[in-house]
Order: sequence, then C-alpha cells, then structure tokens
Amino acid sequence: MSAEPITEPVMTQQDPIDLLIAIEEASVAPIRPEYVEGTVIVPPQPDYNHSKGAVKLAVQFHTAGFELAGMGMGFRAAHKDGSTMSLVIPDFYVLRREPTELDESYLKAHKGWYPIDMMALIGEVTSTNHETDTGPKMRTYAAAGVPVYVLINRNTKTAHCYTDPILPGDDPTRAYYDDESKVDLGEPLPLPEPYPTLDTAPFRTR
Repeated sequence: MSAEPITEPVMTQQDPIDLLIAIEEASVAPIRPEYVEGTVIVPPQPDYNHSKGAVKLAVQFHTAGFELAGMGMGFRAAHKDGSTMSLVIPDFYVLRREPTELDESYLKAHKGWYPIDMMALIGEVTSTNHETDTGPKMRTYAAAGVPVYVLINRNTKTAHCYTDPILPGDDPTRAYYDDESKVDLGEPLPLPEPYPTLDTAPFRTR
C-alpha cells in the first residue's frame, strides 16, 4: 500500500459517531473511518495479502470451534461518563457472546456500533498504518479491557499476542498489555487457552 492513513483531531463537543457519519457521507469512495484517542482515522484500503491473511486467521478460529470469530463489525468503547472513547473496526475478532437484545439496542442507539465488551479477542493486521495498530489501537483495546490482542506486524515481520490489559488510573492513553508473546511471521503464534496456536505462514514474505 502506498497510501498513508488520514488522521484528524476532532472537537470533543461533537459525538464522534456523528462526525464519522458525516465523513462517510462526504466521501466519494466507500470508507469506514474509526475514532481512536481523540483522532479520526481513515485507514488505507487493505491490499490483497492483508485481506487474504486476515481471512485465513479468522478461518483458523472457526476450524478450532470458535463459531463467534468474525470480521467487519464496528465496536464502541466508552469513558466512565458514558461518552465515546473509541470506535474501532478490527480486522478479525472472537466474540464473548452472540449479540443479545440489549446489544442490538445498543447498536441502534449508537448508530451502527456494538459495545466493545462483546470482545473476547481482537486482531489487527498492519498496512501502512502500523503505528496506529502498535500504539493508539493497542492502548485503546487495553483500556477497554479486551483480554487478548493479536497483532500481525507486517512492517517488522513479527506476530504478537498481548494479554493481561492494564489501565493505571483513568487515562486510557496510559493503558497497556502486561504480557506479550512474539514470533517471526511464518512461525506458529501461541495463544492463551482455550484458543488455538495460530499459523502465521499466510503472512510470510518470499
């Protein structure tokens, strides 16, 4: 990918959900922007290897019996006061549960975004925006208490599994994961039970 992600600081007086809707409507090309750490992010369109690899990882979870693995849905995390903290669309994920009536009501109230507490595991595959996935998004997932974060970093050619999210105090930008497993792309990536070890060979470069 040659395009860089577009980022833009936003005013906190406007609900970020409404701002993202306005950006989508103003774009001549189909986009689905995200909101992380006070900034709107318009990710670059994924290339073929990104999409193929992400699908193969999601399929590995399905093959291992995790029927709630998926791709494509958006999730909202909130501050303690209920305001929007982040709006993210992971490359792949495993849900804790199928959406309940309460989750569907949340989706309607928040105009297309499910609650992030549905997440048991989130995965990202970097494009040209690897700093977003290794920094702001990682902190966002830790602050939201997502138990497992899987990162395929195509920039460093490594795969990571982060666990044990920590939020010291009330500032989500200081959140982090306390434990990390790391392998080179092409090697198996161990995940905590009950998840399977992931085959990262689809991302191995020749």
